[in-house]
Amino acid sequence: MEITLIRHGKPAFELKGRVKSRDVCEMIRRYDSSGIAGPPEAAKQRASACKVAVCSDFIRSLESAKALGFNDILLSDPIFREIAVPHFKTGSFAMSASAWGVLLRYMSVFGFSQNGESLSMAKKRAQVAASALIDITHIHESVLLVGHGFINYFLAKELLSRSWTGPSKPGNGYWEYGVYQYHAV
Repeated sequence: MEITLIRHGKPAFELKGRVKSRDVCEMIRRYDSSGIAGPPEAAKQRASACKVAVCSDFIRSLESAKALGFNDILLSDPIFREIAVPHFKTGSFAMSASAWGVLLRYMSVFGFSQNGESLSMAKKRAQVAASALIDITHIHESVLLVGHGFINYFLAKELLSRSWTGPSKPGNGYWEYGVYQYHAV
């Protein structure tokens, strides 16, 4: 059995300009609704080795799965979504959009989860998502998950903890992937 965790393509939305703290939520919403740029040949070849594709319900994940050749996606589910970025809903403090992205991710590592998802919640969701992927793999043998950087990382850790083999990190760049295998004893 084999599971490939691949990160979606580069979003058409660029994190640029200055953003006030109260506007970060809107920036995240626009990012989540953006399309993607096409995949490199290596990603297409890896995807072609998979029998079915599953993905999150975000547009960038759905469009990436289709760009990889899967017009019929077996499952598109919020369980495979990226970890929700914590953010503020008020305030006029402004800094660059990319700085907000880095700052809020770092803050989430240290426990800040306001208006987002805590890391403990994300890890629990990854456990459920890994079980779903394994169940699908029992039926289809080879599954491609078109997901997101942080949730794919937690899924990889979960698969490895369940005696699957593969890289400790599936790759965090756009279109990067890791292949996880399970060999019954």
